[in-house]
Amino acid sequence: MSDIIEWVLELEVTGDRDAMTSLIEEMSAATKADEPGALVYEYYGSEDGALVTILERYADSAAAMVHLGNFGEKFAERFFATFSGKRLTVFGPASEELRGALAGLGAEHMGYLTGFNR
Repeated sequence: MSDIIEWVLELEVTGDRDAMTSLIEEMSAATKADEPGALVYEYYGSEDGALVTILERYADSAAAMVHLGNFGEKFAERFFATFSGKRLTVFGPASEELRGALAGLGAEHMGYLTGFNR
């Protein structure tokens, strides 16, 4: 069984869309530069610009906690002024610490059943 943690965060854009573009580009660059345990960090937007989905994959719960710490320190205030959370689904063996950190976002946790990655 893998230690990988993945999540899908679905958001509604509630703030300035131009500021949103700048913010997510900054967040993506910082995550890539500062977090070697971040394996996937991708933003997708609806055609009308009203919805954003973020796909994130981390090597393990510790790497996800590093990301959450950096997010809280550098980006949380601007992020929550720009987006309203719709749904957070977490996949993999999240530690109790990670579960606690994501609880305020209403995270739904899904355990691994079977399958493979190539």
